[in-house]
Amino acid sequence: MKMKSADRLMHAAVAENIFPGAHLLVSHAGNIVFDKAYGRANIYTGEAVTRDTVFDLASLTKPLATTLAVMILTQEGRICLDQTLAAIIPDFAASSKADIQIRHLLDHTSGLPDYRPYYQTISRFPFDRRKPALKNLILAESLMSAIGEKTRYSDIGFMILEWVIEKVAGLSLNDFVRARIYDPLGIQNLFFIGHDRCIIEKSYAATEFCPWRRMLLIGRVHDDNAYVLGGVAGHAGLFGTAGSVHVILHELLKNFHGDPSKQLFQPKLVRLFLQKSPGSDRALGFDMPSRAGSSSGKFFTPDATVGHLGFTGTSFWMDLDKQIILILLTNRVHPSRSNEQIRAFRPLIHDEVMKQFQ
Repeated sequence: MKMKSADRLMHAAVAENIFPGAHLLVSHAGNIVFDKAYGRANIYTGEAVTRDTVFDLASLTKPLATTLAVMILTQEGRICLDQTLAAIIPDFAASSKADIQIRHLLDHTSGLPDYRPYYQTISRFPFDRRKPALKNLILAESLMSAIGEKTRYSDIGFMILEWVIEKVAGLSLNDFVRARIYDPLGIQNLFFIGHDRCIIEKSYAATEFCPWRRMLLIGRVHDDNAYVLGGVAGHAGLFGTAGSVHVILHELLKNFHGDPSKQLFQPKLVRLFLQKSPGSDRALGFDMPSRAGSSSGKFFTPDATVGHLGFTGTSFWMDLDKQIILILLTNRVHPSRSNEQIRAFRPLIHDEVMKQFQ
């Protein structure tokens, strides 16, 4: 498919500085029908975005790493969605968070705050004391609403999920998803970059000039909290290409429709995670289109679409009924997060693509 109108819109977005560079990938029934890179990965060097450019995926970490790890552990009977934090991590037993269940963290109904600038405090600690310091800060947080009462998007809930995965699996989140998910699927271009590791030799889309780190971020995680935790966290830290993101989503889509080709996820489990969670307007670990003003636009099937957005300008939407996957990776925070034009652009490009399937 040529998708001329969508292609023109992407070129215009670069010309109008909505973002310096981007990669748009679209597939239908497993077949990639559009796959094109635009603009610059780095405005200072002039390096172009290619289909091999690696983007900081930001909050796409939540569905593409943390949630997938929970899915594997749930499938193996090592985690139950109704388990409480107190039952898994004893430190939570005496806190207001003791009765938060795993499902509450996944569908953002835990009552936890959305975000706190923890990096401002824990960056003062030696590295090996930062996670304990973070845990103490989170234990001291007050809930913003009763557990299970309302949907409130929370980075903090996914920070906790990383600890749950580590406790149950006995491996770091990074090592677990690499060994159990990415390697079995043959994915090389989806990874965390820990501070203890050299930056993998790839072409990276630059993000922001960070004032407190005093550097332009290239191959270093943009999220401040994830950075001070070593680059690996449950809420952010994953890097990847559009092609690698598509491999994951296509596998989920196949499994959803009953084809467990790689034997990673049972169809019943995938359907459980990708349906609207009771008491929430989200799925388990995934977003769903809102009833009005969704960034997904007007043409995705409302109750049969899952996706997620990332702060750096990344997103994906997957229509389970129409079997359409749309991945848009940009570096809209390069060189500054103050550029928020992508908010208005996302539904426009999604609609232009989806019109081709109407």
